[in-house]
Amino acid sequence: MKILVADKFEAFGVAELKKLADEVICEPGLKDAALTQRISQLDPTILIVRSTKVQSEQLQAGRNLKLVIRAGSGYDTIDVNAAKQRGIKVANCPGMNAVAVAELVLGHLINMDRRIADNVAELRAHKWNKKEFSKARGLKDSTLGIVGMGRIGTEVAKRALAFDMRVLWYDVIPDLRPLEHPNCQRVDLDTLFKESDYITLHVPGTGDTKHLVNAQRLTMMKPHACLVNTSRASVVDEPALIAALKEGKIRAAAVDVYENEPPADGKEIHSPLCDVPNLYGTHHIGASTDQAQNAVAAETVRIVREFKQSGKVLNCVN
Repeated sequence: MKILVADKFEAFGVAELKKLADEVICEPGLKDAALTQRISQLDPTILIVRSTKVQSEQLQAGRNLKLVIRAGSGYDTIDVNAAKQRGIKVANCPGMNAVAVAELVLGHLINMDRRIADNVAELRAHKWNKKEFSKARGLKDSTLGIVGMGRIGTEVAKRALAFDMRVLWYDVIPDLRPLEHPNCQRVDLDTLFKESDYITLHVPGTGDTKHLVNAQRLTMMKPHACLVNTSRASVVDEPALIAALKEGKIRAAAVDVYENEPPADGKEIHSPLCDVPNLYGTHHIGASTDQAQNAVAAETVRIVREFKQSGKVLNCVN
């Protein structure tokens, strides 16, 4: 069994993979034509990726490719249908980064309320503006709306409840029961947008969720409300969000994902979101904690081990 790891992967995970495979080739940064070429040359049994896209041309290049593992929660960067047509299984590592993303969301909530980033920027410019930055609502007793109450949404809810926030949540799964708490209530999507002081998005990037947050939904939000998106860029209509922020229809937004996002090793980003003062952006770092990456690596190894021993694919999505 030969494994090609085409993205950054934890060292201990690589060591464990080497115990299972005849050969493990680690070439982080492979993508597009270069990835296609290496798959054709190496002909791996298993391909492991993180953010790298795996499309039909890469799948066709693997004559003996049997399994593609996305070392992360989502799998929209992989052409699952093309893989299915070629008899290639696709697996992911759901929930391993849930706590890491939830922690970033809470950081964004606190930052938008207290404007911590703006405080730091002013201080580094040797400016003192205590009067301006003393204006904050506080998170206690405010309402957080969670769109998508899966593993990440549930972890966000736990932390919000610890901050004495009221939690409203929405999910497409009808019989979902993530938390039993008097301050945690399921509502319809319109009610969530109308009643929440903060809204955080935790849904996959699919055709059904494309521009779920559009101009119409943004107008439902309270003028002092804030939006957080750490899921997928396609979930939010970026031009509509920019307009809502500039026109004061909502107070602020925080994003960790962007349309036309540069690669991990990129040096510049040219998103119009960068030029909006009340938009707080991070560099797609939601899952980027040591704890989360170690958990993802361990889960990836578990998938490979089970596949080798029984032929069964854990967390198979196709």
